[in-house]
Parts: sequence; structure tokens; C-alpha cells
Amino acid sequence: MIQTTANGREFVRTPEACFDGLEGYNFAPHYAEVDGLRVHYVDEGPVDGETVLMLHGQPTWSYLYRKMIGPVGSAGYRVIAPDLVGMGKSDKPTDPNSHTFEQQVAWVSELLDTLGLESISLVCQDWGSAIGLRLAGDRPELFSRVFAANALMVRMGMAPFTIPRLTDRSTYPLDPNARLRNWGDFLGEAVPLIGKDMSDFFWAWVQFALTAPDFKPSQNVDTGGIVRLTPGEKAAYDAPFPEDIYRTGPRTFPSMFADIDEEQNARAWDALGRFQRPFLTVCGESDPLVGTQRFQDILTGQVPGAKGQPHARIAAGHFIQENAGELLAQHLLNFLQANPLGE
Repeated sequence: MIQTTANGREFVRTPEACFDGLEGYNFAPHYAEVDGLRVHYVDEGPVDGETVLMLHGQPTWSYLYRKMIGPVGSAGYRVIAPDLVGMGKSDKPTDPNSHTFEQQVAWVSELLDTLGLESISLVCQDWGSAIGLRLAGDRPELFSRVFAANALMVRMGMAPFTIPRLTDRSTYPLDPNARLRNWGDFLGEAVPLIGKDMSDFFWAWVQFALTAPDFKPSQNVDTGGIVRLTPGEKAAYDAPFPEDIYRTGPRTFPSMFADIDEEQNARAWDALGRFQRPFLTVCGESDPLVGTQRFQDILTGQVPGAKGQPHARIAAGHFIQENAGELLAQHLLNFLQANPLGE
């Protein structure tokens, strides 16, 4: 059922029954109100522990971090893993134009204030890194450490994300005659472009996500790495989106790149150039997009706090938490323990 916030934004809320019996995910739900929307977050570990904020990307939700939340919480840290607005158990605005980069940054920033988080150790990947690194640049006083896995700071003209501008995404409805109608169509056109023309590869992903009748988040996660999902894991990634009206967020996220202009992240990027606190990158060797050595070097070359850290490349694809969650958790714990607060 479509609901409306006080400021007139229409949204839907996935029924709780859709999340019953998820494979490997039995964390108690927590909710906060942000801009009139209900935002879900996992809150595990001691409430007085150092805060570790885990931000996911597209088309995933906090389920992506299920292999890391337990080990990090058990080590004495308080793990906060929110679902971005439009994803997971969080409310889902139905207007595609609600999902802009600036709006997503604002929603996460408000969530941090609502929860009163400080001295945050940020863990981020994919769009979670685009949003999280922007916030680390905008509000560096909130962040004590950064652990970036398959991560990037978005800037205009950054290949492979140079795509046409799409200022009104409501003009891209589902199209039963779409050129890329199903997942097989997408793989057939896009996979041959990997390593050749990555901007065309990413543009195919944008078009498929926006218009294809056969779009399920689990399809992308299942083929985005070196470890295939079980049937239960596929069902869990699709659980937040029982009908297409719930999928506006994951459908529109990729196209947010189109409307990021040259100046939006310039100040935050410059601020990261002065970020002296510990900053570690761990990337998946099989990620052809943001896990490449090039993107890793861009971050480590910009951030002073990255100097001297044991940056790593591991056997994993784009969804590094899914492919190697336990190993990634160990890298994270080693990083946290080697860089204690106050030193």
C-alpha cells in the first residue's frame, strides 16, 4: 500500500512477513525516522563499544554484511548496518527522482545524527562508499577510521561511469519490449565489454536496471563475484522487493551517476586529501569496476591516512562481503586493533 510522508513523498514499506526465515540473517531489527521515512538498521555488539558503521551499495542491503556483523560484534565493537532508503527493510520512495546522490547522502547524514553516532569507523563498498566517503569528507570530525572495500569517490567524468545525463528518470518506465529485457540479454551484451569499454558496460547496466521487466537484485549479486549464491541467499536478496513497486531504489541507483556534476564532491575530495586518520583499502581482484588496482591507487594516493597501511587485494569479486566476508572481517579487525582510538 502506498503511503505518504508529511512533506508529500510517496513510499511503500515491505511487509515484515517477507523477511521471515532468511538464510544466515537473524539480527533483531531497529528503526529510526529520517525525513519522514522509516530506516532500518542492524545494531549488534555492546552498546558502549566503538562504533563500526557498515554501508552497503546497490542492489543489496544489510544482508550483504551478515558474515561480518557477528565476528566484529563479538570482538567488542558496536556494529551499525543500516539499509539505505529504498533498500532492505527501509521505506522505499516510489518516485525514481527521489533517489538522487545528494538525497541519499542527506538521508545517511541525518541517520548518523538521529542515532547520535560519533568516533565512527566506516566500512563501505559500492554506493555505500560513494555516500560514506562523501560524508567522511563533509564531516570528518565524525570518523575515526575508514575501511574501504571495492570503493570510490564519485567525480564527474570518472570512467567507467561516464554515462548520458538522465535528469528525469520517471521517463524510463518498464518496457516489455526493452532491448535488454531479461538477465540473459544483459549478460550477452555487457559481459563482452568487460575490460574493453567499461562505460558502455555500465550504461548497459543502467538501462537494464531502469527498464527491464526481468530485474531481480539477486541476479546481479549472484554473478557479481566468484562464489555463487544458494537458493536461500538469492531469496534473501530479493525479499525486500516482492513486487516491482518496491524496486524503485535498486532500479534507479546506477543512474544516479548521470547527474553528479563536477563540483558536487570536489570539496569532500579535497577534504579527504587532508584526512590523517587511519584509512585502509581492501579490494577484490575479480571486480572489474571499483576493485581495480587503478581505483585502489586513486584512494590511497589521495588520503594521507592511507600511508603505511597494509592495503590488500584478495580473491573476491565486486560483492566482496559475499565472496569473502569472513576474511574481510578479519582484515577489518586487524585494522581496528592496529589503529586504536586516540593514537
